[in-house]
Amino acid sequence: MDTTYYDHGTAAERWERARRFFEAKDYAAAARTLGALVEEVPGQTGPRLLLARAYYHSAQLRRAEAELRVIVERDPVEHYARLMLGRTLERQGRHEEAESHLRIASALAGDFEEL
Repeated sequence: MDTTYYDHGTAAERWERARRFFEAKDYAAAARTLGALVEEVPGQTGPRLLLARAYYHSAQLRRAEAELRVIVERDPVEHYARLMLGRTLERQGRHEEAESHLRIASALAGDFEEL
């Protein structure tokens, strides 16, 4: 497969292109564009989180899980990554494993149950 279009331009141009693909719901194209970008700037959460979301929406759940786990390892209080990881695990039928991530995400968001 020719990936020249997806890899063309500066990191900022590729980020914007990936965001446009994602907004247009072309999640596979967004993931192709973001894959190389995440390798180039592995410490940035934004591109990795968008990559995980693109994988999630294109039903590449194992890949989404892997990206989300990297984020959560680096930043255990990253609320949205926790929420997405929980939902990704639920979608894979791993409800017990998802529960702890969803509870943590809820607590980080300040959604406490009334006692």
